[in-house]
Amino acid sequence: MEKFPTLSFKSTDIRLVRDGELAVEGDLTIRGVTRKVLFAVDGPTPPTKDPWGGTRVAVSATTKINRKDFGLTWNAALETGGILVGDEVTITLDAEFLRA
Repeated sequence: MEKFPTLSFKSTDIRLVRDGELAVEGDLTIRGVTRKVLFAVDGPTPPTKDPWGGTRVAVSATTKINRKDFGLTWNAALETGGILVGDEVTITLDAEFLRA
């Protein structure tokens, strides 16, 4: 964690799937390894006014990755058999945007 404290995502394409649903493709970087991923995005929500007079919209996005594709290979065997950490990881982003 000290060497790679963050992950980053840079979008390269946004497509409308249907009303209220987008597909956002881009480059996800974890531990210095970059791979293309596709986020399924719900939203944006209809614009709403906040208590301070600002206009806000929100989105929720998810994708699944194989953690080993990013060099995340640590694991531990369980006493009952199997492993502690699965290879498939779901990443969920909840974001809110404020009009400047």
